Amino acid sequence: MRQLYHLPISPACRKVRLALTEKNVDFELVEEKDWERRPEFLMMNPAGEVPVMVEDGGEPIAGSTAITEYLEETATAIRLMPQDPHERAEIRRLVDWFDRKFATEVSDGLIFEKVTRRFLGANEGGGAPDMTVVRAALHNLRYHLDYICYLMEERNWLGGEALTLSDHTAAAHLSCLDYVCDVPRNQYPGAQDWYAKIKSRPGFRGLLADHVAGMPPPKLYANLDF
Repeated sequence: MRQLYHLPISPACRKVRLALTEKNVDFELVEEKDWERRPEFLMMNPAGEVPVMVEDGGEPIAGSTAITEYLEETATAIRLMPQDPHERAEIRRLVDWFDRKFATEVSDGLIFEKVTRRFLGANEGGGAPDMTVVRAALHNLRYHLDYICYLMEERNWLGGEALTLSDHTAAAHLSCLDYVCDVPRNQYPGAQDWYAKIKSRPGFRGLLADHVAGMPPPKLYANLDF
C-alpha cells in the first residue's frame, strides 16, 4: 500500500490527505518528524520536508503540489480540478493564495509558535511562543476569513460550483488553526458555512482524529457543526 509520510498539524500534509480520501485512494500514514532529519527520509526528499508519498515499489513523490498533481493525473475517477482552462487557472490561483499568502501571513507563524517550538531544543529555536508573531497572525487571519466570505457570496464552493483542490487547500490550513487557536468563524458567516460543509466530508474524519502528544485538541475541534 502507498505510504504518506506526514505530520498531523501540517497544512501541506492535510491537503494531500484530503485529496487522497476524496479520490478514494487507499494509503497508510507514517508520521515523520522532519526536523530530526533522518538520513533515510532525506534520501526520499533531500529538502527534508513532509509530505512525501511512496507508491508500492515506486519512487517517492515529494511536496503537496507534486503529489496532488500526480493524483489528479493518475486517480481520474474523481476530479479535483475543472476541465475548462480558465476555471483551472482560478483554482490554481486560490491554491497559491492559501499555500503562499495565507501560509506566510497566518498559518506558518501560528503552527511554528504553538506546535513546532514544543519539539525543538533551545539551540534549535524551541521554547515559549513569541506572542508578537501569534498576535500578528491572528490579526491577519480576519482578513482571510473576510476573503472567504467574499468568495462564497457568489459561489457554491471557493472556486466555483464544484468542490476542488482549492477547498481542500484552504480547509487544510484552517483545520490546523482549529487545533492550535480559536478561529473566530462565528463572526464570518460565509466562512463558517463553507467550513461546516467541507468539514462534514468523509475525508475530514481522519483529520479530526489527529492528536499531538501533550497537546490535546480543543473540545469543539471534532464538532462537525463548529
